[in-house]
Amino acid sequence: MNKLKEILKREMTGWKKWEVIWLFLATAVILGVSIYWKDSITGIVAALTGIWCVVLTGKGKLSSFWFGTINTVLYAVVAWQAKYWGEVMLNLIYYLPTNFIGLYMWSKNMDNNTDEVVKERLTLKGSVIAYGSVAVGTFVYGFILKQMNGTLPFVDSMSTVFSVFAQILCIKRCMEQWVLWIIVDVVTVIMWVYAFINKTGDMATVLMWSIYLINAIFMFTKWLKDSKKSTVEE
Repeated sequence: MNKLKEILKREMTGWKKWEVIWLFLATAVILGVSIYWKDSITGIVAALTGIWCVVLTGKGKLSSFWFGTINTVLYAVVAWQAKYWGEVMLNLIYYLPTNFIGLYMWSKNMDNNTDEVVKERLTLKGSVIAYGSVAVGTFVYGFILKQMNGTLPFVDSMSTVFSVFAQILCIKRCMEQWVLWIIVDVVTVIMWVYAFINKTGDMATVLMWSIYLINAIFMFTKWLKDSKKSTVEE
């Protein structure tokens, strides 16, 4: 019980007023609009846990991985229904295990003064390697998804490959992850708007990714400020 209290205290420490307001506002928007559109329970819970995950990630809190694990499973179900095979595979094969890796890696690099993870930056060489790999991977995976008759294969591929590398940078605690997350969020919003129009997706998912985008912009500025000038290799 004492251990649980210690964990909860750590996760609730160091929040600024605007961060708390943002978390509650995002939650309220998801709930309100989802209920209005009569979205599925799976879609709503996936959206809520996803929102809490990305806000907590931006805050540098370990609990982001707890909510991320729940979101990963539920979002894979939603993506399956929309036939976004790349998203399904990304979540079940990649995100699910890397959530546990990220939890372990972050737990070893927490700042005891702020109760947030210590933030880093890539070297110039690391940045070139990372972004170059993203470009090549997007083309190759898009071709594979096209052969599988997936929905919007190259858009789906871009979302998937960028997400893979963004998650790696997240685990490595690199500020540059947010550059990729912003691009991922823009592309994925387009994907789910398309799915909603074609009645294979729900509004909760569209809203979730829209809030992801706003959050990524906020957190990019936060991590840019908080990250050390010391760098890490790719």
